Amino acid sequence: MIPYIPNTEVDVQEMLKAIGVKSIDDLFIDIKPQHKPKSFNLPESKSEFEVLEYIKELAAKNVQDLKYFIGGGYYDHYVPSAVSALISRGEFYTAYTPYQPECSQGTLQALYEFQSSICTLTGMEAANASLYDGGTALFEAIMMAIRITKRKKIVMDGGVSPIYRKIIDTYTSNLDYEFCETPVEHGHSSRSEIKKLLDKDTAAIILQNPNFFGAIDDFTDIVEEAHAQGVLVIESVYPISLGLIKPPGEMDVDIVTGEGQSLGLSLNFGGPYLGFMATKKKYIRKLPGRIVGETVDKNGQRCFVNTLQAREQHIRREKATSNICTNVSLCAVQSLIYMSLLGREGLKELAQTNLNKAEFMKQTLEKIDGVQVKRSSPSFNEFTVCLPIDASIVVEKMIPMGFAAGFPLGRYYEGMDNYMIIAVTEKRTKDEILEYAEALRNVLASELAKT
Repeated sequence: MIPYIPNTEVDVQEMLKAIGVKSIDDLFIDIKPQHKPKSFNLPESKSEFEVLEYIKELAAKNVQDLKYFIGGGYYDHYVPSAVSALISRGEFYTAYTPYQPECSQGTLQALYEFQSSICTLTGMEAANASLYDGGTALFEAIMMAIRITKRKKIVMDGGVSPIYRKIIDTYTSNLDYEFCETPVEHGHSSRSEIKKLLDKDTAAIILQNPNFFGAIDDFTDIVEEAHAQGVLVIESVYPISLGLIKPPGEMDVDIVTGEGQSLGLSLNFGGPYLGFMATKKKYIRKLPGRIVGETVDKNGQRCFVNTLQAREQHIRREKATSNICTNVSLCAVQSLIYMSLLGREGLKELAQTNLNKAEFMKQTLEKIDGVQVKRSSPSFNEFTVCLPIDASIVVEKMIPMGFAAGFPLGRYYEGMDNYMIIAVTEKRTKDEILEYAEALRNVLASELAKT
């Protein structure tokens, strides 16, 4: 926020003259009179301090000091102060699309390093310089698979985020593609149902690890079955979990996507976020979005350029690999800073901390009568519980108690009204987990007493 705009009366008059009006009121002449009192009935001027205090008071009505145990693809991780300090440098703010490489070497190198970090994290061979968010990145992966295979059928595992599925439904509603969904059995992908649907018409199967219920899986067997049918495998991943679990590259997955919010981006009321995408080298020419490459200049010096620019801004629209051209470079650089600060060992330690705290919470919640922690599958930092009452009621009742209790599954899954997924990050303390358990115990006792 800029608390002071240094325009003198002379400056104001010059600007009004340049745009062809006599007064500031003339800028609002098209607004009907009945609307003006509501819009412009402003109080007398206040000092800078008074204005800031008033804004804080208004903001406090919207924000509660909640302890977040809700995930579903977006997580309350700690962002080190160094991240915001570095990304706030003016050099990063000014460069969006580095069309002139000779003027944009810093931005291009940062994006190249981002791509390299994503490849290291996922175990893949090539990555682009980011996409809009995790959901649209998954849609782009579908379109990429269709371009590669020339097929139109997509198999979707039931453990893929329902939020992502809504996004995909929106983008493909007017496209001539066939979508088939397989169920989840005891938290895991149904091998038998997937095998039935994979055939010579299938372009890709979409998997998620950990899946939306928090379950971890090894998809190597599914990948082998898919490849035998000429089917590509797309896997959506939670990047922090890759500090511990088997990366998709080791499973021979073809295309990897994910939401990068957990890599150093705050929740920010829902955005801006970051989509990332990686693939095998042989598919790089089908990879959508912007790709930064390393080369040498005429003097033999190392330098960086935009390469393989198959976006609709650069080539014929029908040949473009992507029509979603926003790639949120600033967020990509921010996640690069975060990954660089943590390093390989730091990411492992962070992932282990998340896993350990989630396991402690499972053990704590299992002591509450009527609460079932679903343990049919191993999980990372997110897991599913079954409650004796509607999970939406629990979420509603626990908000005034200071907890965002979890994600109620009944909204997206029929017959799962009593189920909820709970996420635990490194920010949640032992005391907070114990306080959560006590609050949950009290809510359940109170609600069950009414029945």
